Amino acid sequence: MTKKKLEIALEGLRGFEDPKIALEQYATPAPIVAEIINLAYLKGDIEGKRVFDLGCGTGKFAIGCALMGAKEVIGFDKDADALKIAKENSERLNVDINWIKSDVKDIKGKCDTVFQNPPFGVHKKGADKIFLEKGLESGKVLYSFHNANTREFVTSYINELGGAVSDLVRVDFLLPHSYGFHRKEKKETSVDIYRILGE
Repeated sequence: MTKKKLEIALEGLRGFEDPKIALEQYATPAPIVAEIINLAYLKGDIEGKRVFDLGCGTGKFAIGCALMGAKEVIGFDKDADALKIAKENSERLNVDINWIKSDVKDIKGKCDTVFQNPPFGVHKKGADKIFLEKGLESGKVLYSFHNANTREFVTSYINELGGAVSDLVRVDFLLPHSYGFHRKEKKETSVDIYRILGE
C-alpha cells in the first residue's frame, strides 16, 4: 500500500467523540501517522513484525501497521470508549487487531516495534516518562512522540534508560478545537518524533 493510500484509509477512521482531558486525548493527524508508518516500513520495522501501539486511542497507528503487513498488532489503552471506536475502525477496514484495556504500566509481553503518542505531561506530570520506560521495555524499536520543547529532557531520559535515538523528525501538529477551554479553532504544536533503539 502506498503512503497516500494509507493516509486516505486513515483519514476515514472515526476519532475521539468526547476526548478526555485527563488523558490528554488528541487525534494524531492522518498525514503524520502515514508518514511515520511509511518511515518505519522502509526501515523494516513493520512488515512481518509483532507491533504494539501503546495508548492506542482510536487505533490509527495499530490499524496503519496492520494495513502495511505487520504479522501481529496489539493496541493497548486504558479508555474503554476509545477502544470501542478502535475496534469498530479495524472491523471497517477488515484488519485483525487485538485490542486490550490496560494502563500502560501494567502492559506485559515483548514485540519487535512499539508506536506511541503519549500524553505530553501537561495535565499529569511524568506521564511521558512512564510511556518511554514501558516502550523500551516492550520493544526492540520504539517510535515515540514528544513535545519539541522537551527535547533535551527526553533525549537525556532515553539515554538514561539505555536507549539510543537513531532518527528524529520534527513536525507541526495542527490540533483541532477539542476541549471547551481551547479558545482558538486550531492550535499549532511542534512535536518531535523519535525512533529509538533498545538495548
